Amino acid sequence: MNQPIFTTLKVHNEIELCEISDQECKRLIEQALLKERISFYIRWLKPSLFHRKAPGCIFCVNENVIETAEDIVRAICDEGGYPVKFLLRKTQNEFL
Repeated sequence: MNQPIFTTLKVHNEIELCEISDQECKRLIEQALLKERISFYIRWLKPSLFHRKAPGCIFCVNENVIETAEDIVRAICDEGGYPVKFLLRKTQNEFL
């Protein structure tokens, strides 16, 4: 009996790529990732009571495209002088 191809696919393989706080940088990264057809999602960070800075976000991508996505983000942030914090770790999401 043949198994569907989906049974061999690995799930929950998202990586937290980077943390961004500049909204213009976020927009540029979104456009560049979409242009390269890289699937991503954005997790918004909640501001704390003691650190009232602009709300930041974390870009999460599939681990299979991590190198390409990292190159894109580095190029955008280096060119524009935007601050970026690379995380490069597995997401902590728990799915039921």
